[in-house]
Amino acid sequence: MKRDDTPGPADEIRPGDWNSGPWDGSDGSSGEDRPREPAATLDGLRERIRQGETARPDRAGGGAGHAGDDDDGVFGTGGGGFARGSGRRGGGSRRERRDRRQGGRGRGWSPDGPQEGSPASQGPDADPEAVARAICLRLLTMAPKTRAQLAEALRKREVPEAAAQAVLERFSEVGLIDDEAFAAAWVSSRHIGRGLARRALAQELRHRGVEEETVKEAVDRLDPEQELETARALVARKLAATRGADPKTRTRRLAGMLARKGYSPGLAFRVVREALEAEGMETDDLPEEFG
Repeated sequence: MKRDDTPGPADEIRPGDWNSGPWDGSDGSSGEDRPREPAATLDGLRERIRQGETARPDRAGGGAGHAGDDDDGVFGTGGGGFARGSGRRGGGSRRERRDRRQGGRGRGWSPDGPQEGSPASQGPDADPEAVARAICLRLLTMAPKTRAQLAEALRKREVPEAAAQAVLERFSEVGLIDDEAFAAAWVSSRHIGRGLARRALAQELRHRGVEEETVKEAVDRLDPEQELETARALVARKLAATRGADPKTRTRRLAGMLARKGYSPGLAFRVVREALEAEGMETDDLPEEFG
C-alpha cells in the first residue's frame, strides 16, 4: 500500500475488506495503484451483496448463469455455469462434442440412418432406393464388392427387394458393380500377394457370390507355369525353417503348406521333392501323398 501519511482509524483496512473489492488487480491494474474506497462505501457494497442486489458469477461455474449461457445445455443448466465435468469451454460430454463436430448428428444415428425408436427416426420415411444407393456407395468406397455381397448387405438392412434390385441393376449398368472385373483382380492380387492356387482362389470367389462361369473364366487366366513357379518360391522360403526335422516330417510340413494354399497333392509333393533333392537329400523313401 502506497501512502504518504500514516493510516488512521477511519480508513484502516480490516480483514473483511479484502473480499469486498477487486484487490487482486483483475481489471488489469495493481491493487497499489487503485484508490481506496471509503469505508462507508465498502460497507454499503458488502450490504448490497448480502441482500442479493449485486451478484458476481462464480469463476468455477457456481451461482446463477448469465446472458452468455446457452439454453441447449452446452454450458450446463441452472447453477452449473460451464458444463459439469467438461473442464473446458464448449462443455458437454465427449460424445456430445463429437456429435457437434460431425455436424450435429447426435444420438439415434447409425451409418445408414437414424436408429429405430430414436427421435431422429420420427420423421417421414426415407425413399428406399435412396437408402439403398447410400448403403451401396458407402460399402463400395470401403472396398470392391460383388453384386451378391451388396445384395446381402441390403437384405440385412431390410431394404425392400424391389428397391434393392433397381439400385443394383443401375449400378451394374454404369460399371460400379462388375463381377468379372472383380474376379480378375481378385485372382491376380491374391495369387501374387498370398501365393494362392486356382483351387483356393475359386473357393474364395464362390464364397463372395460370384457366378460359377465367371469364377472359371477368372481362374483359367492364371498360367499353370506361373502357378508352379509360385509354389516353388513358397517352398524355398519355408525350406530353411524345416531343416531340423527328418525328411518325412519336412515333406509333410511343406506339402501341407502348399495344400492349404490350394495346390494339388501331386504338384505339392513334386515341388517339395525337387527342393529336397537340390539340398542333396535322398527322396526315395518320401511319401507320395498325405497319409
